[in-house]
Amino acid sequence: MPESCILIAIGVLLGAIIYGTDHKAPPAMRTDIYFLYLLPPIVLEGGYFLPTRPFFENIGTIIWWSVMGTIINAFGIGISLYGICQIEAFGLQDVSLLQNLLYGSLISAVDPVAVLAIFEEISVNEQLYMMIFGESLLNDGITVVLYNIFISLTQMHTYESIEAVDILAGIGRFFMVGIGGVFFGIIFGFVSAFITRFTKNISSIEPLLVFMFSYLSYLSAEAFYLSGILAMTACAMTMKKYIEENISKNSSTTIKYFMKMMSSVSETLIFIFMGVTTIGKNHEWNWAFVSFTLLFCLIWRALSVFLLFPIINRFRTYPFNLKDQFIIAYSGLRGASSFSLVFLLPILLFPRKKMFITSTIVVIYFTVFVKGLTIGPLVRFLNVKRTSREQTVNQEIHTRLMEHLKTGIADICGHFGHYQMREKFKIVDNKFLRKALIRDNQPKSSIVSLHEKLEIKQAIEMTKIGISKDTSLTSLQTYKRRKTAFSPEDVVQMKGILTNSLYRVRQRTSSYVKYNLPKEDSERQNREILVRRFSSIRKGSSLPWGRQTDARNVRFLSLPHNSYNAGQYNQQESFQGNFCKK
Repeated sequence: MPESCILIAIGVLLGAIIYGTDHKAPPAMRTDIYFLYLLPPIVLEGGYFLPTRPFFENIGTIIWWSVMGTIINAFGIGISLYGICQIEAFGLQDVSLLQNLLYGSLISAVDPVAVLAIFEEISVNEQLYMMIFGESLLNDGITVVLYNIFISLTQMHTYESIEAVDILAGIGRFFMVGIGGVFFGIIFGFVSAFITRFTKNISSIEPLLVFMFSYLSYLSAEAFYLSGILAMTACAMTMKKYIEENISKNSSTTIKYFMKMMSSVSETLIFIFMGVTTIGKNHEWNWAFVSFTLLFCLIWRALSVFLLFPIINRFRTYPFNLKDQFIIAYSGLRGASSFSLVFLLPILLFPRKKMFITSTIVVIYFTVFVKGLTIGPLVRFLNVKRTSREQTVNQEIHTRLMEHLKTGIADICGHFGHYQMREKFKIVDNKFLRKALIRDNQPKSSIVSLHEKLEIKQAIEMTKIGISKDTSLTSLQTYKRRKTAFSPEDVVQMKGILTNSLYRVRQRTSSYVKYNLPKEDSERQNREILVRRFSSIRKGSSLPWGRQTDARNVRFLSLPHNSYNAGQYNQQESFQGNFCKK
């Protein structure tokens, strides 16, 4: 069962208790509370932990689908509902075209929380996963921009007439608001990365800088009437690329868990408040408006998918097949964004606000409970293509090799594509951006710190054991080159040790997503490998063929194997003697 279903059920239970005791529901959802406190953590978490590489590989498809799909759904649902409102038998003649268009814009906001969690569990193919993920990332910003434009046009229509210039200004504002918000976010991301260059000795404020500058980008964009959601998304993506290399490991862990907690708290409050609002007297039931809203949401979602994706497939190397298109059309779940925006409608401009709230709740309940519970079995039944998004080191090396090869072939052919764009950006990034934004002495990872500690521990043990003159580096080189004949018993014993001690090929850490935290198995495995390596060279430990070792025939892995003169060896021996005395 999706998490949103459980939260809504809890909210309905609380709403029943409040309604049964004749208490008034708390006014938790206001415009300032939603846009200043509840929405920013959700947007920040989605942008900061975005898998950038597959996202930018599909950026054209994601932008085309998110922008055009949202516009088609908003205008299609709004105009269709306006046609239904013209039928006198339904009693909806007082709902104007602008009101229907605004309601169509907010009801087209998709919230694929349940879908992404199911896709992560099933491991569907990467391009299908990134389409849903990218839509969820950009859909909220586009919906809020359309919402604000239609609110402004509704206010203008109430007090004065709307001219053609106003419509053209609204279209221009749509693009200006989005592009300006992205520009603000990138600027604040660069500034925050530059400041973290100098936080080496005050690492405790690094998480504060991340949250402060991301929130400042949101507020600054809103102050200039730009899209704060897109500004925060762009700022989070920029910070993720550069700040992660400046901050310490503890700061990175703090940011990761705190962002997840704040995002989960915000979504929990919105869904619970939705359930509380379900039971009460603030509803207006109109069966025609509610039924046709649900029907048009399903129809226009499917039409937008099957109209846009044939165009998208013409420009893609790996097109979306019919199964993928059907799953994208079926995954149009509505959630927190739609409910929050409809609840914030001004009652003076929208006298039928209660009817809009009732219709939105019905659509959310149907999509979340019916679609959310059936999309998992449907994906398995259709046998949608699955691929593992976690690459091994070998696969990553061959992928990069093929990308460089395709870039070279494109250069020879004179074709300019996204491989050339990525290479150009890497050149600018390495020459200018990284030198200005990333510090020289970067913090060490936990594995490197553990390795240094074990090296120091080994050096201390070596000084306690004492190194005789026979264990010179020359003798170590001789021991290295010496060939040893093993008996059959030794070979059997070595095979047993290798069988019990070898590890599988280690994979890269899985990318962080909102719905699960990465496992710490790889870190524990790396730690155990290092511990076993250093514990095997202690005094008295046995060699693989069962013979006891001493300080004379141990090959110390930390010592270099090139030849040294006697003066360098004597200097090293005197240093170890002084170290023992201290």
